[in-house]
Amino acid sequence: MKTHILLVIAAASLALPACGQLTTTNPTASNQASPVETKEPNSDYKPAFVGQTRIAGVKSATNYEGKILTEALKFPWGITSLPDGRLLITEREGSLRIVTPQGKVGEAITGLPKVNPSGQGGLLGLRVDPAFQTNRMVYWVFSEPSPEGNLTAVAKGKLATDEKSIEGATVIYRATPAYKGNLHYGGRILIAPDGNLIISTGERSDLVTRPQAQSLNSGLGKVIRITKEGQPAAGNPFAGQAGARPELYSYGHRNVQSLAFDPVTGDLWEAEFGPRGGDELNHIKPGKNYGWPVITYGIEYSGKKIGDAIQQKEGLEQPVYYWDPVVSPSGMTFYSSDRIPEWKNNLFIGSLSGMHVLRLIIQNDKVVGEERLLADQYQRFRDITQGKDGALYAVTDQGRLYRIDKK
Repeated sequence: MKTHILLVIAAASLALPACGQLTTTNPTASNQASPVETKEPNSDYKPAFVGQTRIAGVKSATNYEGKILTEALKFPWGITSLPDGRLLITEREGSLRIVTPQGKVGEAITGLPKVNPSGQGGLLGLRVDPAFQTNRMVYWVFSEPSPEGNLTAVAKGKLATDEKSIEGATVIYRATPAYKGNLHYGGRILIAPDGNLIISTGERSDLVTRPQAQSLNSGLGKVIRITKEGQPAAGNPFAGQAGARPELYSYGHRNVQSLAFDPVTGDLWEAEFGPRGGDELNHIKPGKNYGWPVITYGIEYSGKKIGDAIQQKEGLEQPVYYWDPVVSPSGMTFYSSDRIPEWKNNLFIGSLSGMHVLRLIIQNDKVVGEERLLADQYQRFRDITQGKDGALYAVTDQGRLYRIDKK
């Protein structure tokens, strides 16, 4: 049986094909253990299938380390690699910086639109154009203030040759409606192999906005697929459907801060925050409804049940895996390097509240093993990317940049 592994870093396109299986070492009886989650769940809900949560633990054989390169960043949120191996990093309060693989932090790059950094807002996820060496284009997500409220917005601009500013910054998409709240913006962005942009949004958290995750006439609580000019991408599942927005790709999401393409199959994966319990890992397929807030494995922070307190309903997708208590997944990348063979084609997810590292092994869209790593760091890992050198680089809310590689 072929498998692939997900490694979740934790702390505080496109009609995508069906998920294929990647090759790695199968877990054996000698390295399996009890589930890594030992705390009591918040609810008494039962999983839809065996292995949907609290799967058997496993142990990585690789001798790896997380090396701190700098602690000088201020609330970093997004990280991506430049072609020359340096790293481009957003800071939530509105700064964009270049950091060397040795940890030297550059001056703030000017020319970006104003952000609203209150609550969970700010300067969020980013990517550079695959043709960056010739066009120097950068794409990013941010919380945009407006008289009507705050929006999850997408912008693009050209990094000046002197690397001191972004030239021609332009907002190309706004996930409307605006809302006068400062939570659940989503904020991740990918550039698909076909050149289109994949964006995640949140449903803005409050009871009054929650139902919009189920509305096809709202940009909230969605995975969105647009062109680099901000227009709905050709072939989107709701194009031409009355009352539906043509940019929508999937819906029924709570707050999506994790997006990644499987480099082998091209499949799109997502992880999102649950309420009190019910963080989810989902295999995203076009046009599908992922259930929030109709079905959930979480409860209100007050302890009350959500909606009709159901976890399954016909026509609504089940998560591949869920966590209760939560780990708060944020930022995600597949590992395609040969530096650590057992990690080849693994998926790494930055996680906030868990303050540890998770490794998940998947077979046939089911998690079959889980491991927690780097628990001694006590960091809220916000985002992670693979560097041009094949190592993993992760940023934390506490301002650190880590290089994660074999010792």
